[in-house]
Amino acid sequence: MTTGNEKGTSGEPGLRIGPWLAVVIAVVVVVFVTATSGIIEGAGDHWIEPVLWESTSALVIISLAPLIGRAVRRWTPRADNMLAPALIHFGLTIPFGAAHIAAIWILRESAYWAVGARYGFFDDGVAITLLYEWRKDVLVYAAIAAVYWVFQYIEERRQAASAPPVDERIEVRDGGAAVFLAPGDISHVEAAGNYVEFHTAARTHLVRGTLAVWEARLTARGFVRVHRSRLVNRTQITALKPTPSGDVEITLSHGRTVTGSRRFRALLAERLIA
Repeated sequence: MTTGNEKGTSGEPGLRIGPWLAVVIAVVVVVFVTATSGIIEGAGDHWIEPVLWESTSALVIISLAPLIGRAVRRWTPRADNMLAPALIHFGLTIPFGAAHIAAIWILRESAYWAVGARYGFFDDGVAITLLYEWRKDVLVYAAIAAVYWVFQYIEERRQAASAPPVDERIEVRDGGAAVFLAPGDISHVEAAGNYVEFHTAARTHLVRGTLAVWEARLTARGFVRVHRSRLVNRTQITALKPTPSGDVEITLSHGRTVTGSRRFRALLAERLIA
């Protein structure tokens, strides 16, 4: 019987709003620095131009940031799976860059047109402009993705630490009573006609059912079939001794010995090594 809170983290409001606010703050700081630098250095014909350029870019980036956050939740880089998500996110920099470039071009051209001026975004050539802007957008995408990933990692660790412990016990019906057994306390399980016997150091529990059904449930808990009518808990095995007939004598931690048939010797050896 397994219980526990299996709620995911993708729906947590903090996981969406927290990193977005962090991105907004970072973008505002960058806009202030770059715009004031442009004003001081005399970029453009008027001081308002650096402000327009940086603010329109910032507005688009802030609007697109939640989409990057969704992509990070969908393709989260993990220690055991880093390459595939990294390639996916690199590929997503292309539509991100295209959307960013198209939006700032429209916003800036509209602003210049409104005052009867000309912007000339692609005066240096369409290809070189696209390459220049996309190169910057790759870095912007990576920075925003990193922010969302860090927030997600922290939230997952927090939830893991605060989650109630999972009940690993197995519920069996011994007569009319429900008995809860820790997998580690069960030494072996044997078929007994229409019943299955659960052996522990303290006593034996007789449960109605088939060994095949219980094998499907117990394999993931460390049990291995050693005989057509017997499962053994690998953690309870202290010694193996071959017999002249080709079978194997299995000594369990509480001192009792059971027999494993030669048919399952290879499987037992494989599971003990794994």
